Amino acid sequence: MIIYPAIDIRGGRCVRLTEGRFDQETVFADNPAAMALKWAAAGAEYLHVVDLDGALAGKPVNLEAVRAIVKAVPIPVQLGGGIRSLAIIEQVLAAGVSRVILGSAAVRNPGLVREACRQFGSKIAVGIDARDGQAALEGWEVDGGIGAEELAVKMAAAGVARIIYTDIARDGTLQGVNVAATAALAAAAGIPVIASGGVKSLADITALQAANQAQGIEGVIVGKAIYTGAVDLAAAIHLAKEGAA
Repeated sequence: MIIYPAIDIRGGRCVRLTEGRFDQETVFADNPAAMALKWAAAGAEYLHVVDLDGALAGKPVNLEAVRAIVKAVPIPVQLGGGIRSLAIIEQVLAAGVSRVILGSAAVRNPGLVREACRQFGSKIAVGIDARDGQAALEGWEVDGGIGAEELAVKMAAAGVARIIYTDIARDGTLQGVNVAATAALAAAAGIPVIASGGVKSLADITALQAANQAQGIEGVIVGKAIYTGAVDLAAAIHLAKEGAA
């Protein structure tokens, strides 16, 4: 299982939100690229980057900061936030990003998802962010009007290679991952799922490892827990690899 350190960018800085609320922001670093180097040095195999401003604006806003991250680290980067057209996907991939995460576009424009998967294959992932089982859009500000599991099934049918599933109520709260909901979504979709939201301890990694055996949870995004020191990234990576052995 892969541990994805999260780097959320707002105003060019590395921040974390609580429950996706923009009025509940904590700034952890002024230089996202330096933070990326820190996580790579701890053994990270892949980085999860979100352009929070882009999620609200509907187009990338912090692409220069993303380019700086890509140049700074020798590991792949996946990016989400405001990626809602083929032209933007091409722009982001040209910036050196290895995997593009489509969020609101999955609900608003499923045709875009199908065409993106046709053109770019496994470089396309879909982020499903849910509150009480319902998908949320536009930086989590709008109800998508569709259940998370139903959307996951549609995305798998559209050719999406993997899904990133976030329980918004857990995100940034250090309350523990919603393993049951993540496993249920993975079972429904039948494609690999990356868990996100609420990791508080190594016990979450162990629980997801167990679910991975049955349902295909291939990774987990860790944010606030590694920034606050609640979870040691190197220890989490070791545990994830050990469980896969």
